Amino acid sequence: MESVTTPSITELQKTPLNAVHRRLGAKMVNFGGWDMPVEYPASGGLVAEHKAVRTGVGVFDVSHMGDIRIRGAGVPGGALAAVQHISMNDASRLSIGQAHYSAMLYPEGTFVDDVIVHRLGEDDYLLVINAGTREKDVSWVRENTKGIDCVVEDLSDAYTQLAIQGPRAPELLQKLTDRDLGIIKNYWFTHGTLSGLKSTLIARTGYTGEDGFEIYVPSDARTSELVWNKVIEAGREFGILPCGLGARNTLRLEAKMALYGHEISDKINVWEAGLDRYCNLEKGNFIGREALLRAKAAGQTRALVGLEMVDRGIARDEYCCANESGEVIGVVTSGSPSPTLSKNIALAYVPPAMTALGTPIYVQIRAQKSKAQVVRTPFYKRPKKAAAPEAAAKV
Repeated sequence: MESVTTPSITELQKTPLNAVHRRLGAKMVNFGGWDMPVEYPASGGLVAEHKAVRTGVGVFDVSHMGDIRIRGAGVPGGALAAVQHISMNDASRLSIGQAHYSAMLYPEGTFVDDVIVHRLGEDDYLLVINAGTREKDVSWVRENTKGIDCVVEDLSDAYTQLAIQGPRAPELLQKLTDRDLGIIKNYWFTHGTLSGLKSTLIARTGYTGEDGFEIYVPSDARTSELVWNKVIEAGREFGILPCGLGARNTLRLEAKMALYGHEISDKINVWEAGLDRYCNLEKGNFIGREALLRAKAAGQTRALVGLEMVDRGIARDEYCCANESGEVIGVVTSGSPSPTLSKNIALAYVPPAMTALGTPIYVQIRAQKSKAQVVRTPFYKRPKKAAAPEAAAKV
């Protein structure tokens, strides 16, 4: 998570559901300039919320996230040309109604931000960006699409975005919409009526490692609270809990999902972050491509690994990592107890020579060097659904 400070609440931005979180007794924190719930003590707190998402369903207010729409302005393909220029994945492969993970890069091959790109129409795209980088991202997109025949719109304040996550999420949401959610694959989306609201964007995406959906509704407080309440009511039979940013962080850590300012930043390149599977060098030129080619030829000096603590102690963000001789060789980017695994886990940057499974790494926890070992990531993968008996019997 981004660093937490406590300025006057009047200085912080608030989502349309802020009053709801406060009525529920949420513990509120400053998250990237937003007054956001970190956990809801009345419903059990972070661990209970985390487990609700892994075993049932939870709902998150993620309206602090930003949204940038890029659409054609006349010449066919202008929006696609813009998206291809500013992001590393190949948007030409997206069908209408499909989304993918990507990133916007600086010329040095490091991260402006990671994004989810949705293809809304023939030459129409929606980029979902991080909360703490919203203003920077919008300015960067505008600046780097000048001269391309497209229109860039900042829609960040137009939507209330809810993430409904967990194995029971499809059953919950199906009760509220006229769309058949069963035909929406992972990283696809549709528009449909939801709780009486027409043309609601419903995306099968998320940041928890579980199945689930993210929905986008008008951002006025009355409509937002109405939808929130209907989601909670529809989820009662599945044990739904409202979830804060604390559980969102532990869930994404278990699934090894990158967080800006931690695993990715303007100092870290794509190869180091291990996100090369989302980078298409063959699609043609894009910002950062030449630097990535040079970095690839030069070889990595660090790599991101998963750690599991062997000794007692929690490897927290920014703790130093050392080898057996005590030489500092890296740093923890994210660390926490894992509610699912009942182990203390972390992600860290270390030299490539120390990435083999089982390699001992020593984490400086206060005055103590505590032993950890490199383990396979992601730490958690959701179980595959069992095939129906009829399908299992087929040859």
